[in-house]
Formats: sequence, structure tokens, C-alpha cells
Amino acid sequence: VQLQASGGGLVQAGGSLRLSCAASRRTSTSYIMGWFRQAPGKEREFVAAISWSGDRSYYADSVKGRFTISRDNGESTVYLQMNSLKPEDTAVYYCAAATYWNEDYVKVGNNYNYWGQGTLVTVSS
Repeated sequence: VQLQASGGGLVQAGGSLRLSCAASRRTSTSYIMGWFRQAPGKEREFVAAISWSGDRSYYADSVKGRFTISRDNGESTVYLQMNSLKPEDTAVYYCAAATYWNEDYVKVGNNYNYWGQGTLVTVSS
């Protein structure tokens, strides 16, 4: 599976962006999808994950209520709608694919099998 993340850019604090992650083949039957981010000088951190069917999702506390993860299996695409953005959301955002759903499992980056190349989100104050 190849993943291509897009949609990053420069936005003012309080604004919104929608990230997309397109997969090279249908993801509907196999993969949990997650978003992670890495800010300059910081470790990679979990942002959100969504189950195969889209009926379950899980968020980091730092983005809960502001970000929404969704997926369109017909289009093999996962989205991250980011609202009320803050300067501390500035980071390179990565999408990733895993094969097991458990809230403790999906928040660990090493449990993911495939990664996209990342898209930069910059939030100005």
C-alpha cells in the first residue's frame, strides 16, 4: 500500500484545513488508518485513527473536539478535518495504515505497517 498525504499549508490561528490521504489500492477491507504529526524538534505523536468501516475513531486529547477523521473507502481516501487550529498544531502530518484496532495499539506509530510522505501544516499566530 502506498499512501499520499496532501492538503497542508499555511493558515492563521483559528482557521481550518482538511488533509487527505490517498491509498494506492482499496483500503476498505484491511486497514485501520491513522494520522500522526511531528513538530520541529519534537517526537512524532499520535493525532487520530479510524477503523476499517469508519464506525470507530480515536483522538489524542490535544485535538479532541477540533479535529475529525473520516474515510471514503470507495475512493480509498482518509481525511483529517482540522478546525480551530492553534500555532501548536504546526507540524508535518503523516498518514499511516495498520491492521489491528485497539485504542492502545493505534496510538503507537511503530504498530503501523505503511506510511505516507507527510504534508506540512503551519499555523501562524
